[in-house]
Amino acid sequence: MKKTALLTMLSFAGPDLRAQIEAMPEGTALIGISTTGKAIAVDLDSESPHVLVCTASGGGSTTMLRSLTAQFLHQGAHALVLDPKRISHLWAKALPTVTHRGNIAGIHDALLGLATELDRRLRLDGDLDTVPRLIVAVDEANATLRRLARYWETFRQKDDPKTSPAIAALEEALWVGRAARVHVIFDGRPQATVLGGAARELFATVILARVTADTWQVLAPDAGLAPKQRHLQRGHFHVIQHGEVEETQAIQMTDADVVTWLTDPDDPTA
Repeated sequence: MKKTALLTMLSFAGPDLRAQIEAMPEGTALIGISTTGKAIAVDLDSESPHVLVCTASGGGSTTMLRSLTAQFLHQGAHALVLDPKRISHLWAKALPTVTHRGNIAGIHDALLGLATELDRRLRLDGDLDTVPRLIVAVDEANATLRRLARYWETFRQKDDPKTSPAIAALEEALWVGRAARVHVIFDGRPQATVLGGAARELFATVILARVTADTWQVLAPDAGLAPKQRHLQRGHFHVIQHGEVEETQAIQMTDADVVTWLTDPDDPTA
């Protein structure tokens, strides 16, 4: 397979790229362009109801979550953005169809609300034509889940379930999300002790950068041996779908790009 040089930047500001993104079918988002020049995308309906992103610190996972979530929002989806750092996704606060939560109490309550919304959607028995797709973007997911578990322990009563209901809600979204048009973009390495042993199997699209060989084998066991990861420049990822690996330059969307595009889509500078 012939390779081409990856771009050092794949900016949303490029008019050709923006046109390509806006032409994507509903439920499909462009991840980036591979070394072979192929457009690499995720399809939430026909391929993968959820997306897993895992990188070392500084690997670009926040940018990836922002880019994918923004594209689905442009198509009419709503989003719940869980931002435990409180500052990684400030763009989300400016948009009416996005719920942004940063502190752990707010994240806990938002996930309880997600459980209620899942139940409501499932009761519709598939009659979801007028129900917007819901994206649940979880940044720093491993740290968030640990903090949710500790938070629950602070006020759990004797007869309450041992598992945090917020964590249970996220797990439920992973298992039944396709039927409810609810999709999780998970930034982290799913832990069997928190989300259940089969959690990894629920992500058909896995996006990795600068991970260890051990993490590669856990998250992409069907993709063969881990390619060199540490050489990847920021914004370069390995995308694994159907056991195939594509080294990919991801789209770079700034906070300003996203807000302008989603609030004033006719602005050519968005």
